[in-house]
Amino acid sequence: MRKAKVERKTAETDIKIAINLDGTGKYKISTTIPFLDHMLSLFSKHSGIDIEIKAKGDTDVDFHHLTEDLGIVLGEALKKALGKKTGIARYGNFLLPMDEALSYVAVDLGGRPHLSYNVKFSYQSGSSFGGKKSTGFDYSLLKEFFKAVSNSVGMNIHIKNLTGDNNHHIAESIFKGFAIAMRQAIKIGKKNAGIPSTKNIL
Repeated sequence: MRKAKVERKTAETDIKIAINLDGTGKYKISTTIPFLDHMLSLFSKHSGIDIEIKAKGDTDVDFHHLTEDLGIVLGEALKKALGKKTGIARYGNFLLPMDEALSYVAVDLGGRPHLSYNVKFSYQSGSSFGGKKSTGFDYSLLKEFFKAVSNSVGMNIHIKNLTGDNNHHIAESIFKGFAIAMRQAIKIGKKNAGIPSTKNIL
């Protein structure tokens, strides 16, 4: 079983994550940020990766530190659980519709970090939009989350939102698309003998 546990404690955040790549998508997630709890639960469910997260941080300042550090620790857990990556598919991609939102996500677990992120939300938390002021999560932080995951795992992540009006739907389409792309990439198949690279190392 490809499992991993990672803990990270700093002056800003305290995070514990346990994952099982060969799970069934069971999750128990508490980050103190309800929006992230929801997104990470979606990721677990649709990727088939069992995930347990207990996290807290200086959210009285804002959500930046905790969101970024969650990406770092989740990435570290994924990398640890993947091990030498023997027999994995390595690549995955998916075009995910979520009501009016449509996002394309592609990943490569090839060992090199790179994030290509083309997503525009209609507004950010605390900013004016249509004469109203939004509250809650700052959607711009999602880029920092995926950048942290990419750097920690050592993987390419390409995220492109093609259409969407509702911020929540756009975010869901991204996380679900990422989940299914990862489900494809981490899958071990009978035809995937050895390391999926001519270098014989990832």
